[in-house]
Amino acid sequence: MPNIPGLIILGCWLALLLYWLISWFAVKATAERKSYASSLPYRIPLIAGAITVVKIYLPYPWNLPLTPYTILTPWIGAAVCVIGLGIALWSRWTLAGNWSSDVRLKQGHELVKTGPYRFVRHPIYTGILVMCFAPAIQFGRLHHWLGALIIGIGLWIKLKQEEKVMLQHFPEYAEYRKRVKALVPFLI
Repeated sequence: MPNIPGLIILGCWLALLLYWLISWFAVKATAERKSYASSLPYRIPLIAGAITVVKIYLPYPWNLPLTPYTILTPWIGAAVCVIGLGIALWSRWTLAGNWSSDVRLKQGHELVKTGPYRFVRHPIYTGILVMCFAPAIQFGRLHHWLGALIIGIGLWIKLKQEEKVMLQHFPEYAEYRKRVKALVPFLI
């Protein structure tokens, strides 16, 4: 019998990737970019975390169950992934041509504070993190939870680099930063 919740989670990640690839053609030209070396502090944890999250099985002690398995946990994981996908896609669509995969300033870059950016400053990262928790919920293993945490660390490092660029180019970003949390409304 097919693992329907697992297929939903996989489908969410494929949908995100497909949307990213299609929308990549509509981004603005780069005006300023950081060096590749400056991206390593966030790239390394993102890659390591992704590998750790997607592995279905790792040997002891990495495969220790942290959360109990029930008949509902796979479906809860799938629902969480769909919610995260919705947040990430809405955020990416709202950001439009200002988006980049690296820390860059685009030509004609605009400070976007509408849509999901009213609630958090980095909603794409929020959506991706929510999606990363789907396998952790579905399988409940140590390595899945650890992978989501490592990805969170990588995204936190990247958002700190992005915020330096935003503060340099948008004086109103300092006020926006005081008013709107980074990843979780009212909390973080």
